[in-house]
Amino acid sequence: MSDVVREIKRASSVWVSREKNRGFSWQAGYGAFSVSRWELDALRTYIAGQEEHHHAVSSADELRALLLEHGVEYEEKYFE
Repeated sequence: MSDVVREIKRASSVWVSREKNRGFSWQAGYGAFSVSRWELDALRTYIAGQEEHHHAVSSADELRALLLEHGVEYEEKYFE
């Protein structure tokens, strides 16, 4: 998983820096989640509205809630 994420970050950083924003960089960490195929339509709908959604709820707060809901332990330092 780490190799895949590293390559996605590398390739997208090159593209964004070239096309959109010269100062773009990714955060150091990442999270990976699986989704059942039965939830794909809901996931697509979420992604389509994600920018607007995060005006009301920060991505960090949403991730904390998701981790708590599923009993996943985390360290707050990774949210700083």
